[in-house]
Amino acid sequence: MSENDEISSNPRPQSHQERILLTGATGYVGGRLLRLLEDSGRPLRCMARHPENLRPRVSQSTEVVRGDVLQRDTLADAVQGIHTVYYLIHSMGTSDGFEQDDRDAASNFASAARDAGVKRIVYLGGLGEDDDELSSHLRSRHEVGKVLKESGAQVIEFRASVIIGSGSLSFELVRALVRKLPIMLWPKWVSTEASPIAIRDVLSYLMETLEKPLAESKIYQIGGPEPVSYGGIMDEYARQRGLKRIKIRVPFLSPRISSLWLGLVTPVYARIGRKLVEGLRNPTIVTNDAALRDYSVRPVGIREAIQRAIQREDQEMVETRWSDALSSAGRTPKWGGEAFGSRLVDSRTIDVDVPPECAFVPIQRIGGDAGWYYGEWLWKIRGFMDMLIGGVGYRRGRRHASSVHVGDAIDFWRVELIEPNQRLRLAAEMKLPGRGWLDYEVCPRPGGGSTIRQTAEFDPAGLFGLCYWYSVWPLHQLVFAGMLRGVAKRAEAYCQDPANQTSP
Repeated sequence: MSENDEISSNPRPQSHQERILLTGATGYVGGRLLRLLEDSGRPLRCMARHPENLRPRVSQSTEVVRGDVLQRDTLADAVQGIHTVYYLIHSMGTSDGFEQDDRDAASNFASAARDAGVKRIVYLGGLGEDDDELSSHLRSRHEVGKVLKESGAQVIEFRASVIIGSGSLSFELVRALVRKLPIMLWPKWVSTEASPIAIRDVLSYLMETLEKPLAESKIYQIGGPEPVSYGGIMDEYARQRGLKRIKIRVPFLSPRISSLWLGLVTPVYARIGRKLVEGLRNPTIVTNDAALRDYSVRPVGIREAIQRAIQREDQEMVETRWSDALSSAGRTPKWGGEAFGSRLVDSRTIDVDVPPECAFVPIQRIGGDAGWYYGEWLWKIRGFMDMLIGGVGYRRGRRHASSVHVGDAIDFWRVELIEPNQRLRLAAEMKLPGRGWLDYEVCPRPGGGSTIRQTAEFDPAGLFGLCYWYSVWPLHQLVFAGMLRGVAKRAEAYCQDPANQTSP
């Protein structure tokens, strides 16, 4: 059973089967909403910048089309014939200029929706009072809701605070801090009040909206029944885990210092952590009960929300994670018009006396808790350096210990291709002067056994890219060779005792 299973998704009569467009289906909320919409039997279309990453995750009845909200001319086909849109897009993952990106994206989409005659847009934004000095993140979320109304469609805007659920940004942050730090610094932002809400309740609001008649646009504040601070959330998590934590209050901790600290000890990237901490200076509590009057949803309290999230984490039933959204890694860098095309390659092979299905097991489980099979401290140093310059860092982990899909984040890589028992290709998302890939292929050998090929590719951007590659080449010889030996060793261990290899 998943966190979605208790949510009603009964299909409506056929006469009301208007086509729905879901944006942000690779993200945390969108990925879970996708399952509910498919289960409801409603005609569904998903829009993605990279449709190839989404198609393996959807059912055969779901249409997937390409569309980029920052490119107006790609949106016409996506919104054609659409009645209701779920707009679950934001640019928090970008390092700079995310407010302008959010504004442009919403404006482009509103224009396309108006031309196509879209009737309703459902948008998930953020809580916070407009008369407060809102952080740039919350201010941008509110502005997006206003821009979407320019479409002429009915806009239902849900404003939520902290979302609690297995794999959510807030829950992973709380979990990592409490579990790893027996002594915790307690800066001022930890005491800011919020109205946390369980992911199941957010999804219930989003689904129930489909049953509502068209009317004027509305803003709904949604949250749990009692206000609680981030510190209160951490206290409740610690209580349920039976952990005792010492708290040291500090008078201040700047957003930048806090973000670097979060990036060091939690899965949160430094740049996202900074925006998150900046937003926590604003109380995000529900002050209007319209959602309770207009909807049947009765959100659970923080205790039950955390209890459910812990159960999903413990059972490895995390359906989606915040870091799996392709936008979470930020913009793909543009290197001043530099031509990419002279790839530098480090390729090596090793033979193992196990069949391909055994040889592929450690490859499929690479990263996260399993690690990279050699030089783990070197990988951590590389991740720390990446975090300091605004990259994703090393602490993303992976969605599931043994299952992997195209588009999944694995530490500072992204799954670009997966062919079961044959090939795994990872694209680098750390800061690089160029583009990088790590590729594993497994082939059967004549007479038995397998050959594992490990290939590192780098597409340098100009002279700086070339200098980077050759400066780290000696280290790569050590690390890549050790990694391949580690893969072979674990493949042979798994073949000898599969039951003892749940986490290589």
